Amino acid sequence: MLYPSLQVPASGKEQFTDYSRWRLLVNDGGRHTWHYLKTDEECAQWPQNSVDKYWLGLPVNLPTLPPAKGPLAAARNGYEFYKHLQSDDGHWPGEYGGPMFLLPGLVIGSYVSGMGFKEEEKLEMIRYLFNRAHPRDGGWGIHIEGHSTVFGTGLNYTALRILGVSAEHPVMIKARGTLHKLGGATGSPSWGKFWLSLLNVYEWEGNNPIPPELWLLPEWLPFHPHRWWIHVRTVYVPMSYLYGKRFKAEENDLILALREELYTENYYKINWPAQRNNVAEVDLYSPHTRIFDAINVVLGAYESCSIPAIRRAACNRAYELIVLEDENTSYQTLGPVSKMMNLVARAYVEGPSSEAYKEHMIKRQDFMWISHEGMMMCGTNGSQLWDIGFITQALVESGLGDEEDNKESLVNALKWLEQCQMKENPKHYETSYRQRTKGAWPFSTKEQGYTVGDCTGEGLKAVLYIQEQLKSTPKLVSQQSIRDAVDCMLTMQNPGGGFASYELIRGPSWLEWLNPAEVFGNIMIEYAYPECTTSVITALAIFRKHFPDYKAADIERTIHDAIDFLHRIQQPEGGWVGSWGICFTYATQFALESLSLVGETYETSEHARRACEFLLGKQRTDGGWGESYKSCEMSAWIEHADTQIVQTCWAAMGLMYAKYPNPEPVTKAVKLVMSRQRPDGSWPQEAIEGVFNKNCAISYPNFKFSFPIWMLGKAEGYLAELNKGDGRSGSH
Repeated sequence: MLYPSLQVPASGKEQFTDYSRWRLLVNDGGRHTWHYLKTDEECAQWPQNSVDKYWLGLPVNLPTLPPAKGPLAAARNGYEFYKHLQSDDGHWPGEYGGPMFLLPGLVIGSYVSGMGFKEEEKLEMIRYLFNRAHPRDGGWGIHIEGHSTVFGTGLNYTALRILGVSAEHPVMIKARGTLHKLGGATGSPSWGKFWLSLLNVYEWEGNNPIPPELWLLPEWLPFHPHRWWIHVRTVYVPMSYLYGKRFKAEENDLILALREELYTENYYKINWPAQRNNVAEVDLYSPHTRIFDAINVVLGAYESCSIPAIRRAACNRAYELIVLEDENTSYQTLGPVSKMMNLVARAYVEGPSSEAYKEHMIKRQDFMWISHEGMMMCGTNGSQLWDIGFITQALVESGLGDEEDNKESLVNALKWLEQCQMKENPKHYETSYRQRTKGAWPFSTKEQGYTVGDCTGEGLKAVLYIQEQLKSTPKLVSQQSIRDAVDCMLTMQNPGGGFASYELIRGPSWLEWLNPAEVFGNIMIEYAYPECTTSVITALAIFRKHFPDYKAADIERTIHDAIDFLHRIQQPEGGWVGSWGICFTYATQFALESLSLVGETYETSEHARRACEFLLGKQRTDGGWGESYKSCEMSAWIEHADTQIVQTCWAAMGLMYAKYPNPEPVTKAVKLVMSRQRPDGSWPQEAIEGVFNKNCAISYPNFKFSFPIWMLGKAEGYLAELNKGDGRSGSH
């Protein structure tokens, strides 16, 4: 299958399609799918709304608001804008982009499966990649703010060629030059080698073994794959199947051309086995251990004499797990990499006329998001629950939730929260090695169907805030559903007191020695994270205020052990290392909120006091904070070139939770955040906000609304109280 060639402009500065024709459809519990309307009649019947226009970068034309005279007024202006971005079903849609290795997987996986795209989608994917090429060298990195790598440049170059861009296009010439300077695609890390092997532009002999026989091993073994972290497990199931089958696309003119374009030497003379551990220095974050390389030598020897009957049984087991994952998640799967690899496997086995192929094609749309820069692939099917959890808490804590103009918005949000909660365990529970889901909230949608510890905590907090702390709100989430959420969280505490992301920690820490993905860190097992732990602490602490008699002893013991975990992992400088947001400001805010709910504040706790002093030591003269994503890579504070609104809000909220007694730092933060607010109440997009696996940043653009609204609203009361005690007037 060849996609037709496309003639595209020299750059992505101008839109490649008519943006007035794009529409975001929100349905089925929070699914997001973009549609391009071809006729004027269709456009008239389905007019663009504020949500469409905002995310497309078109003028929203909301009115200029009265200048805010204080932080609460600024928060009110912020929500006056942001509630226009709430969808009809009650949640806030949004982009979840950032990683630059996802779109190539979408394109390559679709191409080798015989699955096409609409021309408008292809054009805007091309435009996105043009716009996200490195401004100096024309390559691509692991994420949108990263330096050019072989992983990013090789895969995105390949994706553009598949989508129909000529090798002689100026963007391609520049990118190819950078790829060759970096040594060519033979230096791609393992995930890059794998995708290129599926496309038949890299030989399978150049991959380290991914034997599906691992799934036939006794489950009691400490290294059995069911003990791996869920994101690694769900990716390596289809990887092992496709490796076991040595799947590769049929040769065609494009594939033959890419074999010439991607390499600095003759493709047919490359010593492929010698490339297995060849990873370019610019890509390398987690080098192989000697023990992992030794194991690969043994597995390589096994591949030369594998027993056909065992290989068939292993592939059958891996394929069974692929099917179970698809059915558990209604073909969403856990994330975009496993999504496309599962799609390739199902297409290979069952063909384009199968129900599985059709369902995968439908749900593929959920990962495709168009922005003002073009069309990307998101890091999951969205961040729906995560975003609604924060903005609803912000409204209640700020007092804006009590205002008449916001009550309908909050009730709609509560309705969405109620339907998003998972009421039962997965269809395939123990058979697919899944964690309990009954009572949990997911990161995105109920359909995607994965328990996330901190999302369950934030979802429960949002429900409790809305229907227990606001007098006029209906009780839409039953007490039984609330108790189910508590029960779910109580099952997720690890020895040592901490909480992980999706599951209990199942494997030993030495499994990290076997990390095969050279570009990510801490991926082989679950880890207890400060952010996940704090979300559970705060949810349980708030729950027991309203329901003091339910499992009181269990909750007290859980909170006590979790607080002890937080104490132990606090850094000597006073902060906590974040693993899902950037970085110290993010985790330290959550930690200080948790400590405050058990009575630990600046005045009463050494831990809270050290954290406040740490944050204060990083505040800039303009009143704000600015931390680079490099902090996550290094686990050490790295300053960003610019002060960041979102990080400023995190730090200021941490100080307020800790009841820091001097109003000056928060006053300065308030002034900075207010100074960057636009006349319509919005804030500009600044640097990327999130991170995963140490080395890859990811976008949370809704944070620039929820956290400024939250911080400014809290600051009104906090500063008024402090200034009252000091005999001052005014808040800044």
